[in-house]
Amino acid sequence: MNQISPINSSVTSDEIDLFELFHAIWRQKILIVGCTILAGVLGASYATVAPKQYEVSSVLRPAAINELDALNRSEVYKLPPSEALVKVGAQLDSYGARLAFFKSHKDLFNAYLSPGLSVEQSFENFNRSGISLSVPDSKAAESPNSAIRLELQYPSDVDGVAILNGLVDYAIAAQREQVGAGLKVIVNNRLAELKGKIDAARANYDTEKESKIAVLLEADRLKRAQLQDELKGLRLQMKIERTDRLAELAEAISIAKSMGINQPTTPSSMADTNRAGSSQVVRTEISNQKIPLYFLGTEALEAERNALQKRTSDDFTSGRIAEIGKELQLLDTNREVEILQKRGNEDIFLRDVEPLRTEIARLRSLNIDMSNLELVSIDRRAQEPLGPTKPRKLVILALSLVAGAFVGVLIALIRHLILSYRQSRSVAGTSSGRQRIDDSPVL
Repeated sequence: MNQISPINSSVTSDEIDLFELFHAIWRQKILIVGCTILAGVLGASYATVAPKQYEVSSVLRPAAINELDALNRSEVYKLPPSEALVKVGAQLDSYGARLAFFKSHKDLFNAYLSPGLSVEQSFENFNRSGISLSVPDSKAAESPNSAIRLELQYPSDVDGVAILNGLVDYAIAAQREQVGAGLKVIVNNRLAELKGKIDAARANYDTEKESKIAVLLEADRLKRAQLQDELKGLRLQMKIERTDRLAELAEAISIAKSMGINQPTTPSSMADTNRAGSSQVVRTEISNQKIPLYFLGTEALEAERNALQKRTSDDFTSGRIAEIGKELQLLDTNREVEILQKRGNEDIFLRDVEPLRTEIARLRSLNIDMSNLELVSIDRRAQEPLGPTKPRKLVILALSLVAGAFVGVLIALIRHLILSYRQSRSVAGTSSGRQRIDDSPVL
């Protein structure tokens, strides 16, 4: 008969005994401390040999109002301090401005230049990793507390202070040059516009003067022609009158000869000579009738006829001819035209140009040299840093110690699990052997 004995098998549980787990890890504290120390040594070594990185910064604020007062009072170029700050910020953020500074100051960037890379590629490496810029927007720039912050991270073999301060100065100078160029263009355009207006006024004056001279000369020519026509008509009239007078005298002479009148007489005198009577009577004759011409007698009539026949000109017989001659003489020279033609400085006679000349004088007196213009106020220039910002030795050392302790705990835990697994396998094997012995038949 077989005797069956109870089997004392150990029961394994899936639940983890935390206290036992902690006790097992604690038993391996030397391993954990060793891993922690090793990681700390590695971290300290890295912090010692890692390349050092430094950081500098510069802060720009809006310029004082009085710095831009002269420019704004010119009434040509308006540039408030807030807008000037934004423009300088845009210049600092400009890829082209940074590249131009990089190319013009290669001695400061020797650490970034590589034989296999172009200047643009070397600059791209510097631009992407080196500079960070904080620029306020247009609305925030109007606040008196607005500022531009520029930061630069650089290795130990680079003069970061010189690079950052040089870049700030270069950007301000470039923007100042742009403002000066813009002001110069505006002033020159304004001067050209004013000059064009004055030239237009001068052309208008020349046209008006030529028109006035033409009108005056035309009036003189018309007046001269009218006077000459009048003179010609008067002379023709007087010639006709002289011819008529000669005909009248010839007829009177013929009558006087037929009547035997040689000396001037009157009808009443002729009547008295036919009467008898005393010759001592003095007769006064009153008559409203014109005495015929032949009563002048043949002698007087012939003498007048001879004089008229010998006359070469009748001009002296009319006072109007003398007046016409005077007027023609005056028309030979138009003094007003002569004065207009002899004007030396004709610009003084231009109308409505005094404000334009005043504006030209003001614009030419403007100081367009912007070399001393303060666009922004440099609140803080870059200074030599007190120490590197990277690597952070304490942080690296602390992280190394934490990582080492974590790795040590992880190794201890894995080691404990492996040992536990092996021990459970060994116990399971021993229990199986005992069970086979108990089950064997008894002889």
